[in-house]
Amino acid sequence: MEGMNGDGPGSANGGEPVYSFQASLLGAPAVFRLGPGGIEWTRGARSGHVPYRNMRRLRMSYKPVSMQSHRFVTEVWSEGAPKLQIVSTSWKSMVELQRLDAPYSAFVAELHRRVARDAAAARYEQGVNAFAYWPGLALFIVVGLLFAGLVVRALQSHTPIVTVFIGALFGLFLWQGGNFFRRNRPGHYRPDALPAALMPGGGR
Repeated sequence: MEGMNGDGPGSANGGEPVYSFQASLLGAPAVFRLGPGGIEWTRGARSGHVPYRNMRRLRMSYKPVSMQSHRFVTEVWSEGAPKLQIVSTSWKSMVELQRLDAPYSAFVAELHRRVARDAAAARYEQGVNAFAYWPGLALFIVVGLLFAGLVVRALQSHTPIVTVFIGALFGLFLWQGGNFFRRNRPGHYRPDALPAALMPGGGR
């Protein structure tokens, strides 16, 4: 399980899996190491150690933001520890983002293996919260129908440029919104069968 470091090949001392990413352009990098009994994390001056046996809930989701349209997040809630967020992308410069598909996938899979081994009561959730998902999906459908109506009216008015413009916006809206809701449907998964739609490269 070596070579998971998001910034390049390598592993922590003793060969334990390591993953790092830059969550924001100006923030300190986040570094995670899977030790024998728990995950060690560092972000700037802050650091900590969370035993696998104390982990109570993991959630995998798809969370695109601005320039990061292919961005996945694994969140970990534990007793007596802050929530940990492991992100599949990293800022390299003001205009450059790096996708860490393979390192992220390998690290998250190994994390689940260790949590399943030590924390029998842990829950594994996928997608976004149901209370946000279903109203959001309803709104997406309503806006989609409004867009479709605008396209029909543009066709009836015989204005090709306007029709093409609205049609392009409609297509982009359907693609981005549909992808978000398709991947983020609420549910549960097994730690030995991670949801393909919430792993980089999966669920295309």
